[in-house]
Amino acid sequence: MAGYDQDLSRIVEELNRAAPGARPADKPSPARPPQNAGSLDQLLAFAGRQNASDLLLIAGTPVALRVNGVLAPAAGPPLEPDDVRNFVLPLLDSRQYDELQKKKSVDFCFVREPVGRFRANIHHQRGTLAASIRLLPARIPTLESLHLPAALARVADRRQGLVLVTGATGCGKSSTLAALIDLINTRRRVHIVTIEDPVEYQHVNRSSIVEQIEVGHDTPDFVHSLRSILRQTPDVILVGEMRDPETMATVLTAAETGHLVFSTLHTNDAAQSVSRILDSFPAAHQGQMRQQMSLALLAVVAQQLVPAADGINRYPALEIMMATDAVRNLIRKGDDHQLRSQLTIGRAEGMMTMEQSLAELVRAGRILRETAFAHCFRPEELRHVLQE
Repeated sequence: MAGYDQDLSRIVEELNRAAPGARPADKPSPARPPQNAGSLDQLLAFAGRQNASDLLLIAGTPVALRVNGVLAPAAGPPLEPDDVRNFVLPLLDSRQYDELQKKKSVDFCFVREPVGRFRANIHHQRGTLAASIRLLPARIPTLESLHLPAALARVADRRQGLVLVTGATGCGKSSTLAALIDLINTRRRVHIVTIEDPVEYQHVNRSSIVEQIEVGHDTPDFVHSLRSILRQTPDVILVGEMRDPETMATVLTAAETGHLVFSTLHTNDAAQSVSRILDSFPAAHQGQMRQQMSLALLAVVAQQLVPAADGINRYPALEIMMATDAVRNLIRKGDDHQLRSQLTIGRAEGMMTMEQSLAELVRAGRILRETAFAHCFRPEELRHVLQE
């Protein structure tokens, strides 16, 4: 790692020399190029060469990269608060700067030609600015390149229903959704509308027409945009995240009334996803919402990224629940605790539990046995599946 440390330290030093003692203006102008653009581009390019997914800039800590889900050893001197300001404030336009001042945090995407496209979150911590910058792939991934099962392609052919992709932050939800949207865009002649905060993968029109709406830039929030696009004759809708009951209710209505809808939740398994949505509503309305969800749901895909046996790559482990008649009936009756039993017997319909998925990765030699146990939720079930 000596070369890694030296290269990163050199780039950070060049950045600090680019504008010695300089402080960003109180309110940056989007028309004025940043003084340290060259050095910042070098750092972003270095992160790309290291196959990093994220770049962390935090005062009091050296520049750090996340590679294959793990923070690589930080290099260089700890960043000063002014160093971080010099990094991030020139990236903001006036609207984004105002949002940072008002909400103390801002999410946005930016492009650095020819380096690439990036998603950033700038926020405050301990009274100073900090940033997490995600490197976005230049190409939209395919299900095959993501090592996702072919069974997921079935949902791209459906005309109506709700598909939820769930999991923790950084588990690949956005990439999975991008691959599914691109599959529809390639195969079908439909009108696709995405609502994202911010837009990560940029789709071009293929067989379909794709509109991408960015929250904060094209619309004030998910709810307003979702209500509006229902009058824009969409066939397929992607809602980047269901953050509140109003958005959830509108998504369910859209999925029930002739649209194929994709969205995400931060939940770990399929049954938990159903409960999370229903528990967001008052008890008096949950009966109605159960009925609506039993009709609208098409599939729930819970995923996590697991370190590969080679110590370099990562593979997705999935729990997939398809909305069969039995699953719909359990949701309607409130028997959520029995949903898992349907996953274990539904392989013919493309279903699987997280433990079954981890066991398949172990058998294929893609991950180590101990890694599977470290990422499973039910060790006894995984042990049983591995013995089959």
